[in-house]
Amino acid sequence: MHAQRGQAAVELVAVLPLVAALLAALWQLALIGEASWAAAGAARAAARAEAVGLDPRAAARAVLPARLEHGLRVRPAAGGEVSVRVRVPRPFGLRVGTVSSRARFAPQR
Repeated sequence: MHAQRGQAAVELVAVLPLVAALLAALWQLALIGEASWAAAGAARAAARAEAVGLDPRAAARAVLPARLEHGLRVRPAAGGEVSVRVRVPRPFGLRVGTVSSRARFAPQR
C-alpha cells in the first residue's frame, strides 16, 4: 500500500513539468490572440484617422493597451489602407514575434 502511494507521488512529480509547459504554451497562445485582436482594432482606428486626415499613429496608440504600444508600427499606404504591426508580449522570455493587421477606409477629404 505504501509503495503505491510513493509511486503516485513520483508519477505526479514527473508529470508536473509537462503540465507547466502546457499551461505556459496556452498562456502564450492567449497573448498572441489578444495582440491580434488589438492590432485589428488599431488598424481600423488608424485607417479611419487616415481617411479624415488625422494622425494614424496617434489613433492606433489610443486604442491599444499600454503594454502593446512599445513595438507598434503604423504604415499608411495608398488608397486609404493602413497596416499595423504589434509585438506579442513575452512573459516567459520566449520571443514569439509580431502580429499585423490591415484596414482600409476610403479617403474622406
